[in-house]
Amino acid sequence: MGGDREGARRAAARVRGVVDERAGFGRHGWFLAVLAIGAALRVVTMLGYRPALWFPDSYTYVVTVLRPRPDLVRPAGYSMFMKLLEPLHSFGAVTAAQHLLGLATGVLVYWAAARHTRRWIATLAAAPVLVEPYQIELEHLLVSDTLFMFLVVAAVALALAGRPKAVTIGLLLAAASLTRTVGQPLIVVLVAWFLLRRQIRPAWIMLVAAVVPILAYGGWFYATYQRVGVIGANGVFLYARTMSFADCAEMNPPPDLRVLCDPRPADQRPPSQEYIWARDAPIVALPGITFTKETDDLAMRFALLAIRTQPLDYAGSVLAELGRSFVWGRPVYPDQEIYGYYQFPETPPGPPGRYPAQVGTEFAKRYEQGPIGTSIVEPYAGWMRAYQDVARIPGTVLLVVLLVPPAAVAWRAFRYGRGPGSPRALWLLPWSVAVVLLITPAAVAEFDYRYVLPAVPLACLAAALACGNGREFTDLIPRNVQL
Repeated sequence: MGGDREGARRAAARVRGVVDERAGFGRHGWFLAVLAIGAALRVVTMLGYRPALWFPDSYTYVVTVLRPRPDLVRPAGYSMFMKLLEPLHSFGAVTAAQHLLGLATGVLVYWAAARHTRRWIATLAAAPVLVEPYQIELEHLLVSDTLFMFLVVAAVALALAGRPKAVTIGLLLAAASLTRTVGQPLIVVLVAWFLLRRQIRPAWIMLVAAVVPILAYGGWFYATYQRVGVIGANGVFLYARTMSFADCAEMNPPPDLRVLCDPRPADQRPPSQEYIWARDAPIVALPGITFTKETDDLAMRFALLAIRTQPLDYAGSVLAELGRSFVWGRPVYPDQEIYGYYQFPETPPGPPGRYPAQVGTEFAKRYEQGPIGTSIVEPYAGWMRAYQDVARIPGTVLLVVLLVPPAAVAWRAFRYGRGPGSPRALWLLPWSVAVVLLITPAAVAEFDYRYVLPAVPLACLAAALACGNGREFTDLIPRNVQL
């Protein structure tokens, strides 16, 4: 009899497990369906473009993998990520890992949103990062943006949890900052978030956990170049940013800075990046490599002088660059070459033109232990090109998504008398991070389409959290009203 009872209990437990699994699928069915579509699109991409798509920066990352030392232009976080996968000797493994990170980002957005809003709203918030074709193409490029996006979204999602793990959040932000330097301002945003919520101890713990790895990397950088920082190109990039408006007649720079002037009117100048990479750029014409300490310091002095003497022109230039994020179409910018890297190609890309990339090609062959060319396989590649032609999120839609949280706050303040200081204003964190990710490149470098994509899941998460759910409205009823 005892054995019969035990068997019956086990059978009942199995039945409950099946029921729970079916209920779980029912609760999250829409999201799981979108997740499956996203996974299928990534499989098609990997079948169509083997093993990966290349960008000019890709070769520099590979050089750092095989010759470990800090790079003057880009921190080594992404190279460390590639180093972990080096034993596989496959760039296909790198892109597969990046596609998994893209899917994981969608899961994080859904998880963070579904805890505070309706599941269908959470599914909508996660959908762009899961199925947007330019997002999928970016994941297939050997660049740092997918890793950076995942690290930032993971940090924000954990910060929104009931008991945030401050050490983990700090380490994620450190990793993000050492993947792309635009992650550094996000440390300030997260510290401010904890302080606003009166979580003083987690704020300090997170700050220490974020700063210590960056300082350690800075020590490695100093030991290599005898320079303070994590890269050696801040001045050069800010100089390039100011060349969209800098007028030496108004600035009246000293003689040593005058060599960086461009006599052409501002509206006849090339995009900012040309002042870093073009052979005829004033800074490239100086003796030595572009990113020596002397050249970078010179460029920083010029840039700060331009900003001090023409602050309104600088502000207008930043707003103009930022505005490119929100246009309905997708105009070619900054040039056809860079623009083309973000499209699924019809023919295999040609060999790199820049000398550093040409050197990096040999290192890439050592990493792969074989040829590194991209094979385009039909019909899979054609399916992704067709999908990219018809399905994308226009920049104007991103602007609308960013306006949803403040609009929701204004409506609730008008209707119920509750403002943004509400303890439930969780949307403020992902929204602030998204805004910083959009503004920073426009302020210190230039607009690039791939710089926009990491902000999209955070903007969508903020909009979902701002929408709330039906239960939230009971919190808005005054306490002296009896239900």
